[in-house]
Amino acid sequence: MNKKALTTLEYNKIIDQLTEYASTEMGKSLCRDLVPSCSLEEIRQSQTETSDAVTRIRMKGSLSFGGVKDVRASLKRLEIGSSLNILELLAVSSLLTVTARARAYGRHEESELPDDSLDEMFRTLEPLAAVNAEIKRCILSEDEVSDDASPGLNKVRRSMKITGGRIHTQLNSILNSSRSYLQEAVITMRDGRYCLPVKAEHKSQVPGMIHDQSSTGSTVFIEPMAIVRLNNELRELEIQEKREIEFVLAALSSGLVPYTETIALNLELLARLDFIFARAALSRHYNCTEPKFNDKRYINIKDGRHPLLNPDQVVPINIYLGGDFDLLIVTGPNTGGKTVSLKTVGLFTLMGQAGLHIPAFDGSELAVFDEVFADIGDEQSIEQSLSTFSAHMTNIVSILGQADSRSLCLFDELGAGTDPTEGAALAIAVLSFLHNMSCRTMATTHYSELKVYALTTPGVENACCEFNVETLRPTYRLLIGIPGKSNAFAISRKLGLPDYIIDEAKKHIEKEDESFEDLLAGLEDSRVTIEKERKEIEAYKAEIAALKGRLQQKEDRFQEQKERMLSKARDEARTILQDAKDTADQTIRNINRLAKESGVTKELEAERSRLRGKMNDVEKTLADREPKLPKKAVSPKSLRLGDTVRVLSMNLKGSVSTLPNAKGDLYVQMGILRSLVNIKDLELVEEESITGPSLSGQAKKGAGRGASPAFSKSGGRSSGGKGLNMAKAYSISPEVNLIGMTVDEAIPVLDKYLDDAYLAHLPQVRVVHGRGTGALKAGVHRHLKKLKYVGDFRLGEFGEGDTGVTIVTFK
Repeated sequence: MNKKALTTLEYNKIIDQLTEYASTEMGKSLCRDLVPSCSLEEIRQSQTETSDAVTRIRMKGSLSFGGVKDVRASLKRLEIGSSLNILELLAVSSLLTVTARARAYGRHEESELPDDSLDEMFRTLEPLAAVNAEIKRCILSEDEVSDDASPGLNKVRRSMKITGGRIHTQLNSILNSSRSYLQEAVITMRDGRYCLPVKAEHKSQVPGMIHDQSSTGSTVFIEPMAIVRLNNELRELEIQEKREIEFVLAALSSGLVPYTETIALNLELLARLDFIFARAALSRHYNCTEPKFNDKRYINIKDGRHPLLNPDQVVPINIYLGGDFDLLIVTGPNTGGKTVSLKTVGLFTLMGQAGLHIPAFDGSELAVFDEVFADIGDEQSIEQSLSTFSAHMTNIVSILGQADSRSLCLFDELGAGTDPTEGAALAIAVLSFLHNMSCRTMATTHYSELKVYALTTPGVENACCEFNVETLRPTYRLLIGIPGKSNAFAISRKLGLPDYIIDEAKKHIEKEDESFEDLLAGLEDSRVTIEKERKEIEAYKAEIAALKGRLQQKEDRFQEQKERMLSKARDEARTILQDAKDTADQTIRNINRLAKESGVTKELEAERSRLRGKMNDVEKTLADREPKLPKKAVSPKSLRLGDTVRVLSMNLKGSVSTLPNAKGDLYVQMGILRSLVNIKDLELVEEESITGPSLSGQAKKGAGRGASPAFSKSGGRSSGGKGLNMAKAYSISPEVNLIGMTVDEAIPVLDKYLDDAYLAHLPQVRVVHGRGTGALKAGVHRHLKKLKYVGDFRLGEFGEGDTGVTIVTFK
């Protein structure tokens, strides 16, 4: 992959961010050296490793590689027979500790996490627990070796403590007896030997060896003769201690020699894992997904976001190339996102082929290219005497000499920087050459000639970056299949350029160009309209699906209730029949017993009478449970919407929601249940009707505003109504209180209440939801908009509860 494209597409910035996520120097080095691969098998393996690392982080948390040191130089010294110092041994120990931690992290149950591409690396790690434990036992820190590291070292250090104690005893004795000669009553060290600070004028009073003098000359540091021998002994013990430590280090080093290859492999695997988990961390940071790779040179990026743009402001784009067309020409105004689109395609290709995930929607596809070429940005050079056009053309010449069918070419403002007519002709010639080679190409331009070329050439497609002329702001959406306008006149008019200047400018545009631009404007208007209608259709579909789901839930609940009732009835019938059978059996036994006895005719007749009575009771009980027939058959022609009826099979009251069909089936609303029944299962319920004057004040007020068509202005029933159910109307409260409920809790309660209120013919009701955060009010209002029988609703006025109450009026 050419380095120029890596720099132009800012691949190096992604690598810099990747390097920051690595913990080890060797891992960072692998990150810095990462370049895109051209092998499909290699790419898929790297992508799988990154995905598996992302899964492990999500399931088990991150793996720390802190403590891994590069010990390759130390291992070389071991191979030639040298001993390691304390720091080197601690580095090896730290490496083995991280190895043990990584090995434990890699272990998992199949039910917890499936086997993946990283399992083999984790299993290959060898912590060398015994070797590591020995190093930790002997070496306590960078400057301390344990007393128990060896018997010889332990013996020497005990002798040093004894000798040191004797020295301090002697010095304290001298210090107490010669306090007047001393500058301070302290014991100090000079050149590794114990001394006393003696006043210069009294140095002859303290016999011994002078080791040092203060900067002022007022104090001399004397080693008393009484402890010279003891100091010499201590010095000899220190030399012996150093020799014993060297023996310990040599023994530890020799213990590592058989495992140098294992340690080197551990280091290599940990660096590799650090590199892989750094890729996973970058993927999680940008919310990336694994792209699918193909060798058909097909690109399909779904909701791609350029990783170097602000994630809170970047607009996702959809780009596909290499299917029906292999050349995409992107047009539109400046700062509209054309260059970002080019860089997104190029950078995603480089990242994907390097084994990195891309910030796009799951299922995006990328192709494997041997080379990616990019001519983006102003590359004029004063030193080389190159203008903008010359610099671009030099780069394009180089690209044309290397590109082939397995290359991806990206051109920004192709043909710009020279005469527009000649520049457009050159751009068409360059693109035609690449198109004939089946090279995957994207180019941005302002030239109308290239838009026409895309419209008239098979395998070439237009695209544009959407621009809102009203707000003079780009939307940054990429629309494939639609040529874009530069909108120079519209932008200039919005910025205040006089109309007469714009009109004069239009005169200098050829009629064909003007007609073409007008055609583009018409296409854009049509696209916006179609897209708006499509969104409305999708919203309607979602609403229909929601209503269908709610209806299905109600039907399911009704069927469940029906099954419960039938099951209960069957259980009761079985109980009654079993009771009758038991009674009959007992009676027969009694009859047989009495028949054997003489003179018991009277008792026998009494027993028979009792049996007949019992059987009559059973027959009556079963008759009560048989389906009832209507007292009077209901005529389909006499049935009206809103009639109150009784469903005989369920013994429930309801109101007619639909008129009977040809089979006599109709829907009846029974509270919150709406069920399909046959007219033969119904009987009309004669209920007392009440007139307007008997309504509550609130109902009158609602009716006076035309809220209920069931009442005339005089308060009586209109021709289309059925009258009020007196008992129902008085049993329904004029308001429902939802305060304290969540939206999910409140909606079922509201549904049930509104159904009952509507069936009771209340003209309007109050829904009390309170002020609070406003979430409950908003949820109630959203739900009211979906109800077909709600005519209108509004917030309460002063005296009605203000904004804590919603007044609902029924149709």
